[in-house]
Amino acid sequence: MTSTSSFPLISSQLNLRGQQFQANKDSWEPVLRKYEESLEQVAAEGNQVSLQRHQKRGQLLPRDRIALLLDQDSPFLELGAFAGFGNKDSTPCANLIAGIGNVCGRPCLAMSHIPTQSGGAWNEMTVLKVNRMMEIAFENDLPLISLVQSAGVFLPQQFRVFHKGGQLFRDLALRTQHGKPSCAIVFGSSTAGGAYHPALSDYTIFVENQAQAFLGGPPLVKMATGEDIGAEELGGAKVHATVTGLADQIAVDEFDAIHKAREWMASLQSRESSTLRVIDPMEPRYPMDDLLSIVNPDIRKPFDMREVLLRIVDDSRLSLFKPSYGKNMLTCWGHILGFPVGIVANQMSVINPHEAAKAAQFIRLCNQQNTPIVFLHNVTGFMVGAKAEHNGIIKIGAQLVSAVSCSTVPHISIILGASYGAGNYAMCGRAYRPRFLFTWPTGRCSVMGPDQLSGVMEQVQVASAKSKGQTLSQDKLQKDVQSFRDAAHADSEAYSTSSMLIDDGIIDPRDTRDVLGMCLEVVSLEQSDDNTAIPRQSQSTPDSDVADDLLLSGGPTAQAGSRTDGGTAKAARTDIQCK
Repeated sequence: MTSTSSFPLISSQLNLRGQQFQANKDSWEPVLRKYEESLEQVAAEGNQVSLQRHQKRGQLLPRDRIALLLDQDSPFLELGAFAGFGNKDSTPCANLIAGIGNVCGRPCLAMSHIPTQSGGAWNEMTVLKVNRMMEIAFENDLPLISLVQSAGVFLPQQFRVFHKGGQLFRDLALRTQHGKPSCAIVFGSSTAGGAYHPALSDYTIFVENQAQAFLGGPPLVKMATGEDIGAEELGGAKVHATVTGLADQIAVDEFDAIHKAREWMASLQSRESSTLRVIDPMEPRYPMDDLLSIVNPDIRKPFDMREVLLRIVDDSRLSLFKPSYGKNMLTCWGHILGFPVGIVANQMSVINPHEAAKAAQFIRLCNQQNTPIVFLHNVTGFMVGAKAEHNGIIKIGAQLVSAVSCSTVPHISIILGASYGAGNYAMCGRAYRPRFLFTWPTGRCSVMGPDQLSGVMEQVQVASAKSKGQTLSQDKLQKDVQSFRDAAHADSEAYSTSSMLIDDGIIDPRDTRDVLGMCLEVVSLEQSDDNTAIPRQSQSTPDSDVADDLLLSGGPTAQAGSRTDGGTAKAARTDIQCK
């Protein structure tokens, strides 16, 4: 291993003591305050009555269960934390906690129902989040550990849940076929279709006198057959451990169940990184906190993306590709936490033909070298107008989109500011299947900016009325345009797009390097031959201190109070270490 990078050291050209930079930093205060408040909401596990009732039964809360499952020093990158956020038809966190952490020294994907919210029932966003988590686990070859306790389908949404919900069981079967291990710990009820979750997992652990699994519970059995039977006798842990064989292990309590899951994890064959770190990780020469001074939260204000990169890459060293050609697009190689990476980043928000050609060539070079690519978005789209059209923006832009589409190395996308229109496609937006996609709280994603979108709609309405010989009321027109602008503005903001799982989470800008480092570690693990995606038809999605912040309550939610690493969970942790 080379101890240090041979890439050139790039010096910052900014004096952050300037008035504008201080103003930028001050402008972030309300943005980050809203972010922290929102994290508290998504980190909630139900109201106090539900929490107390659950704990009085002697059961651990879901975040405590995850805390016990993970290694003591493991970070936990929570995924999809804002799924269902602000959605009246969903619940905080979409009733499912999911993320990546280390168990017995090996990265795995853990997901847990939240039984203290609607009994852990699946609403539409729960199903879509589960399906996305299964996709992440499959294509990154991560072992899967499911902490099961759910009332099943949320019946008022049965039509929206039932058809999409069956994908989980198909995905579990395909994981087994492709040699990707899965374990289910059943803590409580697992009813109807939910009983197939442990049944289709490779390894199952049931908690004695607590876990239950049956296709039809006692009331349904009584109604359908006239048989009067209790839940434990029908499908309790002992029944499945001694009679049906569904349970591979029976645990005396929840602590023992988690211990047994860790034992299972320790039994798995270890995997090494296929992209070994080529340098020792080194901190950037400039602090991450500088990002708040460099970037104005008003995404209409330009910023120097190169200065952002100097706060992210190891030792602030970069090897720039074609630095004097297509200057609006930065393409460069660097290291993040020791991992080699190619970076495609928007220096200016518009992509011209030269930028498109440059980025397409760079992506091909990264594929030749098997180097993962990080895309940093701040793009309003491709250049329009006669000059751009005559310079071949359609053809050259299509070549960039093609390069992104056909690239076989892992992609990770971060939306820093705008991500609009075909620019989103060219920078590997959700439709182009990046392994991971995160958004800053200021990020916006839409077909175009709200002002441009409402302006186009105004012109369309005026032209339509004129063609029909109608006269529009200017007051009504302006009112409609403003209403449309407000709706477009709300729909494009990070909390709305993350609510609909357009990204995998909203992150504090100062956590960008750590999040990227963890994702790079995951995507660099040695892959099996058929890990690229779960075989299925294309589906649409509805529409340091930093390291400590990423510890359990995990990723983003750790900053929302870090409530869970204490009490009983902390005391019991020493009893469940790998042997």
